[in-house]
Amino acid sequence: MDLSDNRTINANIQTVWASLLDPAILKECVPGCQEMTGTAETGFNAVVVQKVGPVKATFKGAVTLSDLNKPDSLTISGEGTGGPAGFAKGGAKVRLETQGKTTILHYEVQAKVGGKLAQLGSRIIDGFAKKMADQFFNNFQEAVGAVTPIVDTVSTEKGWLGRLIDRLLGR
Repeated sequence: MDLSDNRTINANIQTVWASLLDPAILKECVPGCQEMTGTAETGFNAVVVQKVGPVKATFKGAVTLSDLNKPDSLTISGEGTGGPAGFAKGGAKVRLETQGKTTILHYEVQAKVGGKLAQLGSRIIDGFAKKMADQFFNNFQEAVGAVTPIVDTVSTEKGWLGRLIDRLLGR
């Protein structure tokens, strides 16, 4: 399954770039993500619970970032196993473009599945993969675009981290 699209994010390119490397923001944005550990340099480990058609599985996998061209582009690659449900792997090429005070995030996603998941048929799998990609990038657009980047050290407004913490705590 291949998919490409873009999102306009109400943040500057440096904020968007930093957010793509932040495990707390990534965890918040990945649908069904229960746990996300690691760093951009060493890679991330994740636990994601998802239901695809009649199959519900807990996927444990690794995510790596490569082809980092700060702050313009990177490649996100991931692979996870869901026990008897099978496996999923894929990646996204991400390109950032400044447009005024916003950033356009362009992405191209590729995904493959195997095991019981593959038996569900390409229509269900393609629809699920598109839904997951759309949810991730919509969540990312909301999480990053909703924050106020720190303009200077004298600012009284909270930065993106403070607003993220408030959001996670429901304040």
